[in-house]
Amino acid sequence: MTHNDILRRIRYIFDLSDSKMMAVFGLAGLSVTRSEISDWLKKEDDPAFQECRDTHLAIFLNGLILDKRGEKEGPRPDPEHHLTNNIIFRKLRIALDLKAENIIEIIGLADMSISAHELSAFFRKPGNRHYRVCKDQILRNFLKGLQLKYRPEITENPWESD
Repeated sequence: MTHNDILRRIRYIFDLSDSKMMAVFGLAGLSVTRSEISDWLKKEDDPAFQECRDTHLAIFLNGLILDKRGEKEGPRPDPEHHLTNNIIFRKLRIALDLKAENIIEIIGLADMSISAHELSAFFRKPGNRHYRVCKDQILRNFLKGLQLKYRPEITENPWESD
């Protein structure tokens, strides 16, 4: 999955307007234009398409955490310069204040099953012997489950052609 695809899916799941997306980026300290957001949300075959870089998605996810959970004490974390599915998954879990059983239920909505043990491996540090890389399929099904949870009235995926 590309960062642009993830950004599109999050926007769709939470029905975020351009203004709201600009505000989310702003919460994490980055001022973006409506044009930049529009270019990131375009499909890859569009001539105006611009790649959403790791840092931009990290800033957006940090802003989403601040938007959903509020400001916390201490300095803001620096955005990652290299994002993995594990980091993206972790940031979404934090933003939505999800526990393991919530995530298992959400993934189940997408007709996929995962054990709490398997799930915890995605949130471990990379050096841990139980760490497991989060594959695109897991993240994709988690995002699909979020869509089914937060936008149940929409029965078809706008990105089915992926």
